[in-house]
Amino acid sequence: MLWSLIKIILFVCLVAAAAFGAVALLETDGGLQIQFGGTEYLLGPLETVIALIILVLIVWLFLKLVALLAVAWKFLNGDETALSRYFERNRQSKGYDALAEGMMALALGEGQTAMAKAAKAEKYLNKPELTNLLTAQAAELSGDRKKAEETYRKLVEVDATRFVGVRGILKQKLASGDTAMALKLAEKAFALKPKHEDTQDVLLKLQAQSKDWNGARETLNAKLKHGNLPRDVHKRRDAVLALSEARKVFDADQAIEAREAAIEANRLSPDLIPAAVMAAHSYIEQDQKKYATRVIKKAWDVSPHPDLAAAYAAVEPDETPKARLKRFKALTKSHINHPESKMLMSELHMANEDFLEARRSLGDLYETDPTARSATLMAAIDRGEGADDHVVKGWLTSALSLPRGPQWICDSCQHIHAEWGPTCGNCESFDTLSWKAPPKSEVSLPSGLQMLPLIVGAAGEESTDITVVDAVEIVEP
Repeated sequence: MLWSLIKIILFVCLVAAAAFGAVALLETDGGLQIQFGGTEYLLGPLETVIALIILVLIVWLFLKLVALLAVAWKFLNGDETALSRYFERNRQSKGYDALAEGMMALALGEGQTAMAKAAKAEKYLNKPELTNLLTAQAAELSGDRKKAEETYRKLVEVDATRFVGVRGILKQKLASGDTAMALKLAEKAFALKPKHEDTQDVLLKLQAQSKDWNGARETLNAKLKHGNLPRDVHKRRDAVLALSEARKVFDADQAIEAREAAIEANRLSPDLIPAAVMAAHSYIEQDQKKYATRVIKKAWDVSPHPDLAAAYAAVEPDETPKARLKRFKALTKSHINHPESKMLMSELHMANEDFLEARRSLGDLYETDPTARSATLMAAIDRGEGADDHVVKGWLTSALSLPRGPQWICDSCQHIHAEWGPTCGNCESFDTLSWKAPPKSEVSLPSGLQMLPLIVGAAGEESTDITVVDAVEIVEP
C-alpha cells in the first residue's frame, strides 16, 4: 500500500516537472536556425528539443539496421549468430520432446512407436549416445533382435557408451542361450566397470555354470571389496566355491590337492555339510581320525545330516554294532531330539538287534513328523519283533503316501536335487540349495498306487513271507 502511494507521488512529480520544463522552453527566447538547400529554418526551443529526440531515434534505428544486416550476412556464411542459436534451440526442443515421447512409449511397451520417436530425436539432436540406447531397447521390445544388436555394437564403438553396449549384447547372448559368448562379454563388462553389481552377479553365475571356480572366487572377492556383498555371505559362498574346486580336483584324481582344497572349504565354512563330509574323508585318507571326528561333530552341532553320519561311520569302518552304537551316542547327544538323531539311533539299535530300544529311540516321531523313512523304520522294527506280515505291509503301504523328508531343495525354484551342488540344476542359481523338507504337494502322485502291488503283492494272491531286507534297504552307518 505504501509503495503504491510512493509510485503515484513519483509519477505526479515527473509529470509536473515535464510540464514545467515545457512551459519554460516556450517562454525562453531564441531558438535554432538551420539553413539547408538555400532555405532557412528557424526552430523554437521546444521544436529544437523534439528535433534532437527524433534525430537520436533515427540514429538508433540506423545502427540496429546495420547490425541486422551484419547478422544476416554472418548467418548466410554459416557463422554462429543469435538467429542460428534460435533455430538450434528450436531443434533441440523438438529433439528432446521426441526423446521423452520415445522413453514414454518404451515404458508403455510400444516398441515401434519408441523406435520412430528415437529416429526423430536423432534427426534433431544428432546425439547417438542418447538415441542409440533408446533405439536398441525399443528394437528389443518389438522383437527385432538384429536391429538391437547392431545398435548396441554402435554403442560399443564410443568410449562413453562402451559399457552400455557390451551389457546390451550380453543380454542378447543370454537370451539366445549362447553362454560361452555371454561369459566373455560379462568378463569384458566387468573389466570396464568392476563395481557394477548386476555385472558381478551375471559374471559369477556364468562362471559357476562353466565350473570356473577360480574365476568365480575372484569375482566374489570383488563383490566383497566394492561393498556389494555382506562379509558373512561372502565367507559362505567362498566356501561353496572352494568346495566345488575341491570336488573338481577329486574328479581329476589329484589326492594331495584334493585334500587341501576340501580342508580349505571346511575351514571357510564349517557348517557347510558337503565341505565337512569331504574334509572328513580327506582326513580319513591321511589316517587322521581325530581331525575327521572333530570336523563331523562341528558340522553336526549346526545341522544333523545323514551324510555326516555316513562319514562318521567311515572313521571306524570295522567296528562292531555295539561299539558303533556307543561311539555314535557322543555324536548325537548335542541334538538328541532331532529327527535325524532319533532315526539314526533307531537304525543303530536295530543293527545291534535291540528292537525294543530301537522303538524307544524312534519315540513318537512317526506321529509328530511322519516320513517315508520313519514309516519304513517302524516296519523294520515290527518285523524284527516278529509282527505279522500284514502289520509290516501296512507300514510299507503308508510309506508310499508320506513325504521323503528333508532333501536338497533350491530356494529359488524349489527344485529337488538328489545330491548337493553349487548351482541349481533347474534354474542355475548359485548357492541356493538348502537341506529342508519340500513343500507338501496337494496332488497325489499315481506312482504310489502303481508301486503298491510290488510291495504288498497283487490283490487276490496268497500272502508271501517277506523280510526286512526285501522290503526296505536300511543303510547301516
